Amino acid sequence: MSSVSYPEKPKNTAGNRLKYVAYALIIGGIIVTTYLSYLKANQALAVCVQGGAFNCNVVLNSVYSELFGIPIAYLGWLVYIILGAMLLLESRVEFFQNNGRILMFGLALFAWVFSMYLVYLQFFVLQALCQWCLTHEAIMTVLFFLLVWRLWQGLQADDEEVIVE
Repeated sequence: MSSVSYPEKPKNTAGNRLKYVAYALIIGGIIVTTYLSYLKANQALAVCVQGGAFNCNVVLNSVYSELFGIPIAYLGWLVYIILGAMLLLESRVEFFQNNGRILMFGLALFAWVFSMYLVYLQFFVLQALCQWCLTHEAIMTVLFFLLVWRLWQGLQADDEEVIVE
């Protein structure tokens, strides 16, 4: 009777779990920004809670909804695509193995700071809130801090390798 050996499954480390959570957040961000991009491209009205401070259409059609003529939603979509691509390439391409975490941190930092600026505009300038925009900004906030945590773990692992050598 012959024995069959199967390749060992990689251990589900905290780093892998963080990576899977990052994928989930990126997919969520892509879904939200795709919807916002669709609305902008087709000049459609958002399905949104109306009343009180909520008025998505005021936010989505404001002068602040574009940057140099490019809809903010398109830029948000592009950021999520780039972050997702870098996350995928991190385990496959040496450049991203060495630099991926810092590059993702840098892009997410810029996107998060810009998102906080957009939240400020909604609350204090437009005095109108878009639940879809706030959802994107919440996703970006969680993703940013998750990428900070991953970067910190990577730096600690690098320090441990230096100590061992």
